[in-house]
Amino acid sequence: MFSKLVIASGNKGKLREIEHILAPLHIEIIPQNALNVPECEEPFCTFIENALAKARHASKHTGLPALADDSGLCVDALQGAPGVLSARYAGEPKSDEANNQKLLKVMVNEKNRHAHFYCVMVLVRHEHDPEPIIAEGQWVGEILSEYRGNDGFGYDPIFLDDKTGKTVAELSIEIKSRISHRGHAMAKLLQKIERLST
Repeated sequence: MFSKLVIASGNKGKLREIEHILAPLHIEIIPQNALNVPECEEPFCTFIENALAKARHASKHTGLPALADDSGLCVDALQGAPGVLSARYAGEPKSDEANNQKLLKVMVNEKNRHAHFYCVMVLVRHEHDPEPIIAEGQWVGEILSEYRGNDGFGYDPIFLDDKTGKTVAELSIEIKSRISHRGHAMAKLLQKIERLST
């Protein structure tokens, strides 16, 4: 289908996960910052609109197919917050530590700890692709009251996976890639790409 793919992200943890999942396709993966693509505005209130904007932006600046995701943590007791603002929940500059501390503080007396990670992946073959390939994934769990684990990024140390009983920060990249919101979305995306390639 194509030999090169720009990833519309500079997040090292996210790039590592995407590269791991896409490895079987033998596509050259290029982070957008390696091609000097400027940051894209994310003004929308839905994940899908932001992901589409980022994918088109990266493709416009590189002339290559581009893959973008928009993902975040949605907490039931907070009506879906931090949602699309997950990376900037505590304000600028972006800080995983500040975001986690703010969420722990907001949730300190909350009994309903249910939450889920949501991810939408959007692949465009060119900037004006009228049929972007879109796939979604979800990862259900709950918010802990303290940190557990040393791996991962973002909210990983305080998000407890329902099925394994471990935080995301306690899981290996192999397990995380298989059961995460991004892993589910990527698996669906791979199926769609493979169908187009046959």
